[in-house]
Amino acid sequence: MIVLSAIVSLTLLGLSLGLLLGIAAKYLKVESSPIVDELEALLPGSQCGQCGFPGCRPAAEALATGDAPATLCPPGGSALAEQIATLLGISLDLSDVAEPEALVAHVNEDNCTGCTRCFKVCPTDAIVGAAKQIHVVVADACIACEKCIAVCPTECLQMQPVEVTLRNWRWAKPPVQASGSLC
Repeated sequence: MIVLSAIVSLTLLGLSLGLLLGIAAKYLKVESSPIVDELEALLPGSQCGQCGFPGCRPAAEALATGDAPATLCPPGGSALAEQIATLLGISLDLSDVAEPEALVAHVNEDNCTGCTRCFKVCPTDAIVGAAKQIHVVVADACIACEKCIAVCPTECLQMQPVEVTLRNWRWAKPPVQASGSLC
């Protein structure tokens, strides 16, 4: 009998607290700005911190208030900066913004001890491995944030240029010529 009363009282307590939480969630909900939601949807969502903010949501909030430039996201590059500027209705000068060289982390297998520190900090889960085994970087997922390099105790990770293949090859842009000349 005592066990049954304990079960009933805990069930009633759980139901009443759940009901209170549901009501509180409905009435105390904080509405977010739709422009912040749109900016956050544009950002990569990798929470890498290369922009100086702890994640993409705080970066979107800073963009919406004008506290951050439209060029704040290195992984997004100039294409993302143009989309942000269009959404915010601001003018954007990309003449001083250079496209960063495409880099990817690479594991030197001779030095890797399998400590697992690198893939614990990787925001995109680009490093695959297990404890006491050599790790591998998935190049398509790596955003070159260099967080893995900072925590590697054996310095077996280096940033290397992305290998050019038929899948990722792009035609180089022609050099800008002086105004007034056609050749």
